[in-house]
Amino acid sequence: MALIKSCRDNTPEIPKSCWLAENSTIVGDVVMGENCSIWFNAVIRGDVNSIRIGDNVNIQDGAVIHCTYEKTKTDLGNNVSVGHNALVHGCRVGDNVLIGMGSIVMDNCVIEDNCIIAAGAVLLEGTRVESGSIYAGVPAKKVKDLSPELFEGEVKRIAKNYRMYASWFEAE
Repeated sequence: MALIKSCRDNTPEIPKSCWLAENSTIVGDVVMGENCSIWFNAVIRGDVNSIRIGDNVNIQDGAVIHCTYEKTKTDLGNNVSVGHNALVHGCRVGDNVLIGMGSIVMDNCVIEDNCIIAAGAVLLEGTRVESGSIYAGVPAKKVKDLSPELFEGEVKRIAKNYRMYASWFEAE
C-alpha cells in the first residue's frame, strides 16, 4: 500500500478510481482527480503548499511533485503525463501535456494546454510555454509547434496507455 501521510492538518484526497504503487508517497495538501496513476517511487509532497491534480494524470516512476513554502502551489490539469524521474515544482500545467523523462519544471512556470516538454529539458523559473508547443534543451526553449500527429501519437497515447497499465495492477 502506498505511503499516504497527513501533514499540517491536511490529508491527501484520493478517489477510489486512482491506482497507487505500493512504494509511492503522497503527503499533505494533495487533491487528485479521477483515474490517476502514481507509479513506483513517485513522490507527491504537499507538505509546504497545495498540489492539485486533474483527471487521468499519470506520475511515472521516480517523479517528484512539490512546491515552495508560502510561495508557489502546483496545479496539474487533465490528461497530464509526468515522465520517469521528472521534477515538477511550484508550477501550473494545463491539460494534455507530456512532461518528458528526467525533465525539470521550476517555480512559477506555466505550461499551457497541448504541449510536450522533451526528456531532459529544464524549464527555468517563470518560463511560459505557449499552447501547442514543444520545448527542449537546457535551458528549455521552443523547438517547434506540436503537430496533430505528435499530439495523437504521444500526448494522448501515453495518457491513455498509462490508464491501461494501471488496470493490469488493479486486478491484483
